[in-house]
Amino acid sequence: MKEKARKSEMKEVNEYVFMVQARGIQIRENVKNIGAQVLEQVVRGAYSINGTDYSYDFNMSESDAPPTEYLPEGFTLLPSQVAILVPFRNRHEHLPILLRHLVPVLQKQRLQFGFYVVQQGGTEPFNRAMLFNVGYKEAMKDLDWDCLVFHDVDHLMENDRNYYGCTDMPRHFAVKLDKYSYMVRFAGYTVSRPYREQGRYMSIPHHHHGEAQFLGRYSLLRHSKERQKVDGLNNLNYSPLVSRRPLYTNITVSLSRMLAPVADY
Repeated sequence: MKEKARKSEMKEVNEYVFMVQARGIQIRENVKNIGAQVLEQVVRGAYSINGTDYSYDFNMSESDAPPTEYLPEGFTLLPSQVAILVPFRNRHEHLPILLRHLVPVLQKQRLQFGFYVVQQGGTEPFNRAMLFNVGYKEAMKDLDWDCLVFHDVDHLMENDRNYYGCTDMPRHFAVKLDKYSYMVRFAGYTVSRPYREQGRYMSIPHHHHGEAQFLGRYSLLRHSKERQKVDGLNNLNYSPLVSRRPLYTNITVSLSRMLAPVADY
């Protein structure tokens, strides 16, 4: 009887724990959705970074926008020449937010800069790394950039003293993300980082729009050291469609694994 009563109690406990967990998941989803709605209302009005208000407007005109490659007016010393590479697919609601947020900061930092939005077409799984390689190849055709920044479309810096000029490279800019509770990421790597709280970023809530995940990426990561001498820029093949926009250069390319073949890995 005692054993039967104990099993009955354990069943009730398990059911209660399951209900609590399910309720917690639902609460987190509700908070995430509310957060996305609040963020949308904030960026559609105005927001403040370190006391500096940057107005936000989806309606961008060519007369208001700097050229694709921006050089500060009246700048007598040669500034850092920085290319910002943004991998992209189906994130049209986020791109104007990033540009309206980041362009004034780069102007304030007195940098010569250009944005390259590298958009993946087709239905293959999203290949962020290959898009960065394509962006590098295309950007270097325009200018011998001093440095290149690999930038996610949904990451917004919280501190405009996070300097995007060419300093000690490689440099990890987005050290602390709000969605990771501002914990330091990728600790132990030999890279330079922004000073203390200057590396804080806000991540725009989003869904992946049914984006297919390439499950073989973990196998590729395990063998990355074996492949790094033969897989990358030296075996990259692609056919880009390049267009110039008021704020950025758009590079559209269809990618597949056959465009960068690697044998025996």
